[in-house]
Amino acid sequence: MDWRSARMILCGDIGGTTIRLAEALSPRDIMLRQHVPTPTQDFEAFVAVLRTAVVQAKTPPRALALSLAGVIDPDTGLATVANIPCLSGRPLLADLTAALGLPVILANDADCFALAEAQIGAGRGHAVVFGLILGTGVGGGVVVHGELIAETGFAGEIGHGPVAQRILDDPAVTLPAFACGCGLTGCLDAVCSARGMERLHRHLHGQDSDSRAIVGGWQDGDIAAAQTIAVWLAVLSGPLAMVQNVLGAGIIVVGGGLSTAPALVAALDVAVRARILRRTDRPLVVPAQCDVEPGLIGAAILGLALADKIPRPV
Repeated sequence: MDWRSARMILCGDIGGTTIRLAEALSPRDIMLRQHVPTPTQDFEAFVAVLRTAVVQAKTPPRALALSLAGVIDPDTGLATVANIPCLSGRPLLADLTAALGLPVILANDADCFALAEAQIGAGRGHAVVFGLILGTGVGGGVVVHGELIAETGFAGEIGHGPVAQRILDDPAVTLPAFACGCGLTGCLDAVCSARGMERLHRHLHGQDSDSRAIVGGWQDGDIAAAQTIAVWLAVLSGPLAMVQNVLGAGIIVVGGGLSTAPALVAALDVAVRARILRRTDRPLVVPAQCDVEPGLIGAAILGLALADKIPRPV
């Protein structure tokens, strides 16, 4: 067995609907092996999916690294994974390590995204990278000199906290304190995610419209969609500018469904750069570049680093 094969790890992107599992020899050498529905209510069924991937791997994996939309409490070790109830409230790292007989590392999906983009994506060459997820939810992760500042999933979480501005001057609009799934009100997640944009459009115009249609209408000159996007930009750009003032990031990389609209990311970039202390003429907020699912890449980076600490087989 050569060393490259001996270094192989399994990495996974764990979503509320689908589990993607891959074998990784390096962050650029990732082979997708399984794409299966997520058992959200049955922990034993969840473990069985991972166990099958371990057994079916071409080479016995050295470790398992998982990206998931959740956090691990650093004091108790208990997981909170809202979209996969069977994982919440468990000492997940310990449970999976015992069940699979492999070293396991768990990381938040936004952290994995940020790490992937910092090392092999749009953040290459920057000492500080902030990864921003604008999709079903709003999330974030911070990478400094190629490493996450924390691996618990809490750092960089711009989406949660009562910071969304409600009384705007430009455009002149007063917004309600939209309730967030985390239990707070006034979170960016509740207003600036894809679902949040739809909620905003409904409040402003009394219309139910998909976020893609809203962005498309804005680009086509639709007046109602243009107002929704103007409010969306105003609500999001202020807190994001504050994050930039705190971090001094060299780049803010945007992923998630809304990032697939380059014009929207460009508009957000202009709005943020108008609000930061250190003004710059170069783009600061840019779309992600990783071709492979960044959750898998970020998990692979963490898993390979873990595998390198394990004595190699003779």
